[in-house]
Amino acid sequence: MSQNIYDDPDFFAGYATLPRSVKGLDGAPEWPALRNLLPSLQDQRVLDLGCGYGWFCRYAQQQGAREVVGLDVSEKMLAQAVAMSTQPGITYQRADLETLQLSSTFDIVYSSLALHYIINIDALFTTLFNAMRPGGKLVFSCEHPIYSAPRQQQWIFDARQQRSWPVNQYQMEGERTSNWFAEGVKKQHRKLSTWINALIAAGFVMEHLDEWGPEAQQISENPALAEECERPMLFLLAARKP
Repeated sequence: MSQNIYDDPDFFAGYATLPRSVKGLDGAPEWPALRNLLPSLQDQRVLDLGCGYGWFCRYAQQQGAREVVGLDVSEKMLAQAVAMSTQPGITYQRADLETLQLSSTFDIVYSSLALHYIINIDALFTTLFNAMRPGGKLVFSCEHPIYSAPRQQQWIFDARQQRSWPVNQYQMEGERTSNWFAEGVKKQHRKLSTWINALIAAGFVMEHLDEWGPEAQQISENPALAEECERPMLFLLAARKP
């Protein structure tokens, strides 16, 4: 079973303070770029993996989706999503993405910053492929492996930038543990090529890959984002079922 860190009281309380928790999609600086990868949601059957507070589920409903299903392993997250979703038409279900089975067919599968928790990503991509209609689209974001790679601090000096940034053990895939709001948060580091090849092996056709970084206007409005210009923290990916 996936680690259910979001039900840890300390983690849940800390996560609730993040801009993306307080402001929703507008609090995620990568959202405009991620939104541009999505097709029209009008009359589509939409699945959100790791739906959290349900922000995207509600967005999909507002965009005219015919059916919206949000899955999450966290009971606390699902309870918050239900409390915030005042309109009918969204189904929230507790599910472990490591062992996910789907009996419905979806037009669009979406996930934001959830899949890097999954150990067996190959099985999940195969499950998703089999549960999507031909022409269906998978759009997701994850921590970039340049960001997730380090197991310990090892600094590489960039003389041109006059600053240092960590990068090490990129080739060594596997579990990474950090203390983020709570101790022992486990994520999976895999190379970018591993992500792409897993999608191809499952049958998907790659459509777009964005090693996301903030735009100048975003940095002007939020100077803290300047750090993200040094290395990609996230990648955004769109793939299609032929």
